[in-house]
Amino acid sequence: MTTITSAPGLEPTRQELDNGAVVLAKASRTTPAVTIHASFEAGTVFEPLEHASLSYFVSRTIDRGTTTRTADQIAEELDSRGVSLSVSVNRHLMSLVCTCLAEDVDAMLALVADVAMHPTFPEREVATRRAEIITTIRQDQDNPAAVAMEELLQLLYPGHPYGRRPRGTVESVDQISASELQAFHRERFSPATLRLAIVGDVEPARAITAGARVFGGWRVPAPVPVVLPPVTPLATRQQRVVPMMNKVQADIAYGFVTITRSDALYYAYWLMNTILGQYSMGGRLGDSIRERQGMAYYVFSSLDANAVPGPLIVRAGVNAGNVERALASIDEEMVKMAESGPTDREITDTRQYLIGSMPRQLETNSGIANFLQMVEFFNLGLDYDVRLPGILQQVTREQVHEAARRSLDPAKAAVVIAGPYDPSAR
Repeated sequence: MTTITSAPGLEPTRQELDNGAVVLAKASRTTPAVTIHASFEAGTVFEPLEHASLSYFVSRTIDRGTTTRTADQIAEELDSRGVSLSVSVNRHLMSLVCTCLAEDVDAMLALVADVAMHPTFPEREVATRRAEIITTIRQDQDNPAAVAMEELLQLLYPGHPYGRRPRGTVESVDQISASELQAFHRERFSPATLRLAIVGDVEPARAITAGARVFGGWRVPAPVPVVLPPVTPLATRQQRVVPMMNKVQADIAYGFVTITRSDALYYAYWLMNTILGQYSMGGRLGDSIRERQGMAYYVFSSLDANAVPGPLIVRAGVNAGNVERALASIDEEMVKMAESGPTDREITDTRQYLIGSMPRQLETNSGIANFLQMVEFFNLGLDYDVRLPGILQQVTREQVHEAARRSLDPAKAAVVIAGPYDPSAR
């Protein structure tokens, strides 16, 4: 094993095992519980193009039996300790997470490791989960908000893995076999991409030892590196309407391709997005469109700077009769931010809000584990929680204004409206 290193502040402990796995440990004594969070680079961007939804399908079946446990035995072992195991997937990572009593850490680590390393994907369980996934897809197809978001990402990322539907389609799910689930697991699950966070009422040294005991002997090849294609922001505005005339609400998804997480302007973009659609009751967008004009059931913006340039997205739910007015107001707020930038008061208040919200994000074991996983994935350093307030304090109004000028051009936005809206009838 390599030398254990740590940093002041949150003071996580990091250990890289001989097989490449990384264990992150943090003692937290607020409750006699421990969160175990294991992540692997097995997200949707690693799916073969012809097998859309493969990663999501694996996430729904990986815990349905191993070489030593049936699905019922796994469920019984979890239930007997009052524990649930959740498996989630995003663009880059698949994560297995559970929270247990401190006395059950060793047993639950062994279970998580067994599920991660030795799933069998039984045919019967695969068939059951296939039906559940197809039901979820059909529910999404009937949900204007889900439709608007999926269509927007396809406009922003045509032909790119970031534009894929994470659950795939009914047709793609129907075509996936148990053997293909097994093959994806073999190709993507490896100690070389394992990041294991153990947070709670356990000494870091004991947590590291326990993690090494269950994962340290794992020896399988590292996944083949995947190089994602470049992303090109839109040169002109593109708008798509998906009529869903039986619905009562129209959902708007509006966005731009922005920056990577490693971009030097990331923190300026973070402040800009918070001012635009997050701060207080939804930032400028919420104040204008929902509070003062009363047009939206909801409105907010989000920023997902990632390994490749991620999207900044505005979401709004409105009465169909207010679609044009709401879009005009979103455009107006983009133009105002790009032309005039934020005020000094907005910068001060938003900076304080972001710095002040950080301790709340780290109040729970799961919150700390999520934070450590993010820090590790983006290689931000063990002292990131200590450095972050100072980084935000150094962001200037001019930098935030520059971020807005670079990105918020309505003439280059992607826009999707899903719901009871027909532009030809207006």
